[in-house]
Amino acid sequence: MSAVETTDERASILLVDDMEDNLIALEAVLGSLNEPLVRARSGEEAMKALLRQRFAVVLLDIRMPGMDGFETAANIKRLDQTKDVPIIFLTGTDADAGYAFRGYATGAADYLTKPFDPWVLRAKVTVFLDLHRKNQQLERMLAREQEQFDELADRLEKIETQMAASSLQDVLELRHQVHQMEELLHEMREMRRGRGI
Repeated sequence: MSAVETTDERASILLVDDMEDNLIALEAVLGSLNEPLVRARSGEEAMKALLRQRFAVVLLDIRMPGMDGFETAANIKRLDQTKDVPIIFLTGTDADAGYAFRGYATGAADYLTKPFDPWVLRAKVTVFLDLHRKNQQLERMLAREQEQFDELADRLEKIETQMAASSLQDVLELRHQVHQMEELLHEMREMRRGRGI
């Protein structure tokens, strides 16, 4: 794997809580994952962070002054560039029983009550980190495939232009170009078979 791919696969985690102690606890639990942890002390700060960079997952406290967790989640899900970011809601054990339902209705991927089991939280976050990495790999693979299709289309266009103006002596060059395109198509088919597409 190249250094660029390794850097691209870093998956930032957004921690949103108005309480310093809660942020410190989350950092202690998730620090061993060796992924960037970004803090936000309010829903407004969380939205700014989400608009600046991509995140693999958001851990979002429900009870916050100003924009609470539900409103923040609704705003996250409303924007095209952030709507697919998974949200794990965190709330105290004394929370209203309807919080879980409201959280899932707002678009949460999961819901945990505090105090949470560190192993469970780390396991849940790890699943979203893995999904984020797989999505990034798929995006890179699709971009490479699109580049190959674009290259093939350009070559075909050049051949059509050459054929329209060619004489018999140009036929050998055209055959060589067709052979190169056949090799590229074969390579692309093998890549698709390897992915089970």
